[in-house]
Amino acid sequence: MNALVKSIPAVNRLALTGSVIFQQDQSDGPVKVSGRIQGLDPSALRGFHVHEFGNLPGNCTSAGAHYNPFNTTHGAPTDDINHRHIGDLGNIKSDDKGVANLDFSDHIIKLEGPMSIIGRSVVVHTGTDDLGRGGTPLSLTTGNSGDRAACGVISMGFTSYLSHTLIDD
Repeated sequence: MNALVKSIPAVNRLALTGSVIFQQDQSDGPVKVSGRIQGLDPSALRGFHVHEFGNLPGNCTSAGAHYNPFNTTHGAPTDDINHRHIGDLGNIKSDDKGVANLDFSDHIIKLEGPMSIIGRSVVVHTGTDDLGRGGTPLSLTTGNSGDRAACGVISMGFTSYLSHTLIDD
């Protein structure tokens, strides 16, 4: 099963563009995340999360909180389901030209079943995710990852690699 981040009209002060593809070959297997996001600050780590809602009328504020149906604290992608949100995908790293190439797998997110991320949103944040280790209350909910820089809706789709404009908050 494949999913991709759909194109949304830009209202994007950072001019972030890109596409993200989620691929899960078996219902109990990991989800491979691949893609490319351009327009980031050079050589930066930026929080990257699946958020609750995929209805994004004009900006990213309607995406809701990190996808967290089990009401756990924020954590790292390497943490187990009892110590992270389903949507906690950590950070993406941009190169010296501000481009982040995504190529990783996650064992918690799913594309099928009651906890599927299909229809939700993916958000790139303005700051670095501290992975819930920051020692503050905000660290345990958002990872201190800052405002929402851009977002897009996760939908069923083909794996054609197209450049999509993400929207800014």
